[in-house]
Amino acid sequence: MRRIRGLKIIHEDIDVIVIEKEAGLLTCETRRGDERTVENLLTDYVRKGQAKSSKRVFLVHRLDRETSGIMMVAKSEKVQSYFRDNWNELTTKIYLARVEGLIPEDSGVYESYLAEDENLFVRSVKDPSKGKLARTEWEVISRDDKTTLVKISLKSGRKNQIRVHFREAGFPIVGDTKYGNQKKFKHARLNLHAYKLSFIHPHTKKEVSFETPLPFFGERGTAGKSIV
Repeated sequence: MRRIRGLKIIHEDIDVIVIEKEAGLLTCETRRGDERTVENLLTDYVRKGQAKSSKRVFLVHRLDRETSGIMMVAKSEKVQSYFRDNWNELTTKIYLARVEGLIPEDSGVYESYLAEDENLFVRSVKDPSKGKLARTEWEVISRDDKTTLVKISLKSGRKNQIRVHFREAGFPIVGDTKYGNQKKFKHARLNLHAYKLSFIHPHTKKEVSFETPLPFFGERGTAGKSIV
């Protein structure tokens, strides 16, 4: 296992690199030109210090900046296309999240069409032609006096999908300063973690699975209460 600033490489082969991303690290550059991203760090890694090298990594999915956990990048455009063309059929992503309030049901599904407005805020829309279908399956793991721990399976990969669906259901994710209640848990980091990723490997055509240790969520930048 190799550690690079903000991420750990937990698997590498001829086709893919699987990493554990820390909260606070961007997946790719924004319009502001951020340099420290998963994409740039791993591109530097595969170039092995050779600045003129044409080697690079290719994104096949993303995690929000404040979401921690497991993700995978391709090492060629061919592998990138393999995943992007059949993402839902080839992969399974499992998240863990602690949300505000006590969800009464033990499991459920949130499904809607999501659209992003001019302020980069994502919300559900009624007109299917103005959004993209998003489906979030979830089940309760535990409840305490103020929050609920849920396991989430994504059947689509829309921007901010989990955060939006739970906010609109009345159970925003703890520590979500964009979609949550900023007066509660205001010092907590976003309690959302990409816990497990399984996929059909492009070379072997066999399913492989990777899991990450469960994180601790305290004040931003500190250790705190475990997600479980």
